[in-house]
Amino acid sequence: MTAADRLRARLAAGGILSAPGAPDSLAARLVERAGFEAIYMTGFGATASRLGRPDIGLLTQTEMTTHARDMVRAVTIPIIADADTGYGGPANIARTMEEYAQAGVAAVHLEDQVAPKRCGQLAGIRLIDADEAARRLRCAIASRPAGGPLVIGRTDAMPAIGPDEAIRRALMYQDAGVDLVFVDGIKRIEEVEIVARRVPGPKVVSIVDGNETTALTARMLEQMGFAVVLYAVSMLFAASKAMAEALAVLKRDGTPAAAAGAMMTYAEFSGLVDLPRFQKLDEDYG
Repeated sequence: MTAADRLRARLAAGGILSAPGAPDSLAARLVERAGFEAIYMTGFGATASRLGRPDIGLLTQTEMTTHARDMVRAVTIPIIADADTGYGGPANIARTMEEYAQAGVAAVHLEDQVAPKRCGQLAGIRLIDADEAARRLRCAIASRPAGGPLVIGRTDAMPAIGPDEAIRRALMYQDAGVDLVFVDGIKRIEEVEIVARRVPGPKVVSIVDGNETTALTARMLEQMGFAVVLYAVSMLFAASKAMAEALAVLKRDGTPAAAAGAMMTYAEFSGLVDLPRFQKLDEDYG
């Protein structure tokens, strides 16, 4: 079974699927170790980890698919990946689907923003025509290889225009044949409830740290009818703060000793990156 097949089977089994966002392969291993069943390869996190820059469409298709391929190799659970706007016209979308399929990604989401896109939580989002967005999603579906990634139709209309247009687009994208729909840019519980009430079928919600939607648990979201919940930035924000605090201690004291309690040990980290397996290869065959 491909990763997409395994993800389909998991979604068919019912119950909400929680997918924490991982900015890189190391974070992906942490997600898997924590017992989650899927990982979200967030474009926000990928841009931050690779470039140290904001999510405003700076990464290319090649960079994103390389990032996805590295993450897939690091874990065994399915990865849901950000594919931005598809990186061009229909031919580019077809190549995007082929590249992500070859990378072993289980699902991709494509959004209806004008390129270059930007993070769904930012102001100034501009949308393409809804009919054009639906055609682009049909292109992605038609051009994906056998066993290729599930297609998630994402709309950023909620913050750009409002809930009515977001719902209209989500329903259009369902009619286009996507596997799931995703209304992004949600900041309020009321907006989550609107999507839950007015969009039938399999749907994705993103819970972003710093707004009121974090009060909703995965169980609550499941009861509201969501199939997948993404936590795109939780790990990235937590790791960034932890590194900043450790560096502050080092700068202040001239030694990291006072921060040791918040760190993994060398042995723990070696286990995380699978060092014992490689050591055994050396012992057996070196």
